[in-house]
Amino acid sequence: MSQRKLSRQQRWRVEKVQAERVKRAEKREQTDQRQLAEGEYGPEQLGRVVAHFGRNMEVEGTDGVRHLCHLRANLDTLVTGDRVSWREASDGSGVVEARLERYSTLERPDARGRLKSVAANIDRIMIVFAVEPEPHPFLIDRYLVAAEATGIAPALVLNKMDLLDEHHALHALASRYRTLGYPVIGASTRRDGGLEDLIAAMDDTTAVFVGQSGVGKSSLIDALLPDESLAVGELSVDSRKGRHTTTTARLYHFSQGSGALIDSPGIREFGLGHLDEQQIENGFIEFRPYLGHCRFRDCRHRLEPGCAILTAAENGEILPERLESFRRIVHELNAPPR
Repeated sequence: MSQRKLSRQQRWRVEKVQAERVKRAEKREQTDQRQLAEGEYGPEQLGRVVAHFGRNMEVEGTDGVRHLCHLRANLDTLVTGDRVSWREASDGSGVVEARLERYSTLERPDARGRLKSVAANIDRIMIVFAVEPEPHPFLIDRYLVAAEATGIAPALVLNKMDLLDEHHALHALASRYRTLGYPVIGASTRRDGGLEDLIAAMDDTTAVFVGQSGVGKSSLIDALLPDESLAVGELSVDSRKGRHTTTTARLYHFSQGSGALIDSPGIREFGLGHLDEQQIENGFIEFRPYLGHCRFRDCRHRLEPGCAILTAAENGEILPERLESFRRIVHELNAPPR
C-alpha cells in the first residue's frame, strides 16, 4: 500500500512540474505577443547564435552586434552556430522566432548515451594532437571516424611544432594521415609565423577544435584570437593530461580573414556507441573501395576467406595499424556494458 501511495506522489510531482513549465511558457509567449503588438519588437532579421545558456542565448546580427535573446516557447533549444530569425526588443534584447535549416550538426553522446547537439553549421573539425601529452593514434582514428559519420570534413593539427626535431616519431604519424588524404597542419604558438598555415586552412569556414586535453586547443585559440580572454589549463604534473577549461560553446571571428571558430567544451574521446559497424567501416576512408566486395555479406574482416579488406591489407593498401584500430573500435562497440 505504501508503494502505491509513493507512486501517486511521484506522478503528482511530475505533473505539477510539467504544468508549471507549460504555464511559464504560455506566460512568456503572451508577453512576447503583447510586446510585438505594442511595437516593442522590431522586424524579423537574420542572425547567428554565438553562445547559448539553456533557453537564453547570444545572437549576433548581420551588423556584428550581439544581443541577449530568449526562445519562443514553441522552439527547441538551439546550439552555438545555429542560424536564426529573430526580433530586437526596444531595450536591445531580443526573441528568436525560428531556426533556419542546419547543413551540419556536431553531436556527441551524453552520460546516458543519448546524442546531444553541441554545435551547428560546422565546416571543418580540427583534430588537435601534439608531442605532449603523448598522442594515441587509436584516439585520433576515433575522432576521424566520428567526423566522417557527421559528414563534416576533418583536418589534423599537429601542435607544439617547436618541440619536435626532424627525427621525431610524430612526423611519421603525420605522414600516415597525409597519405590517407587528410590535411595535416603544423602549428606553434611559440614560433614566428607558426599559425599562418592554420589560419589559411580555416579561412572562410566555421571550424571546431577537438582533441585530448592538454594538446593546446585553448592556447591555439588564445593565440588566434588575441582580443578574446580564454582560460588556459596547465598540464597536470602527475598525469601530464590537461585539465578542461572551457564550459560553454562560443563562436569567435578571426581578426584576419573571414573564418570563425567555435570553442567547444573539452572532449577526451568521441563516443561512438551510437554508430553501427557499417558506419565504423565507412569511417575508415581507405576501406571504402573494398566494402561490399567480400565473399560473405556479413564479413567481419578478421579471418574470413575472401575478405577484400584483408586482401587489401596484405597488399599494403591498408595499413595494419588502421585495420587494428578498426577491429578495436568494433570490439568496444560490441562489448557488453559493465
